[in-house]
Amino acid sequence: MLALLHTSPAHVETFDRLRDEEAPGLVLRPTVDEALLARARAAGPASVKSDVEDALQAARDSGATAVLCTCSTIGAVAEAARVGVPVVRVDRPMAAAAVATGSRIRILAALAGTVDPTMELIAEEAAACGRAVTASVTIVDGAWALFDSGDREGYLATIADVIAATTDADVIVLAQASMADAADLTTVDVPVLSSPRLGFRAAVRAAQTR
Repeated sequence: MLALLHTSPAHVETFDRLRDEEAPGLVLRPTVDEALLARARAAGPASVKSDVEDALQAARDSGATAVLCTCSTIGAVAEAARVGVPVVRVDRPMAAAAVATGSRIRILAALAGTVDPTMELIAEEAAACGRAVTASVTIVDGAWALFDSGDREGYLATIADVIAATTDADVIVLAQASMADAADLTTVDVPVLSSPRLGFRAAVRAAQTR
């Protein structure tokens, strides 16, 4: 069984669909705690460390053989927890793929709080494989307000417009898992990477090796 720690209910359907496509029959145990993201945004990811660890331990105790944290803002806190089963940060495989793809990486983020964790992650992956990269950031103005209001169509369209206008990059990285479908709404000459599918595949491997 693979447990998932979400900070938005919107991710449940996304990862159910990925399960059906990538690992039919795999049992998923999603937990949604929107308050974790709200508190992490207000006081920093470290402020939710104890609650994240409690959620991961509960997932382990329920029988999960691995846990996937789908929130980029709290991903580093979740990944650092030691709870007896692998904890996969959804955006790490995406960061590794970005570093392998090109040296000029443009990060698009809907939340400013995700920028530092994503930059740090890319730096870690670049150092791990000895590659020199330059990462730059664009905050997609107004996008998160649309997401918060439930306007998913407007949210994705706003992000797609910024993807289309992005230049001088070898690869574009979408910092939030919720941004993934925006890549399907436009066409650009460079790869656009998002975290859900890559992160899910890594979590499935972790769950199935225990």
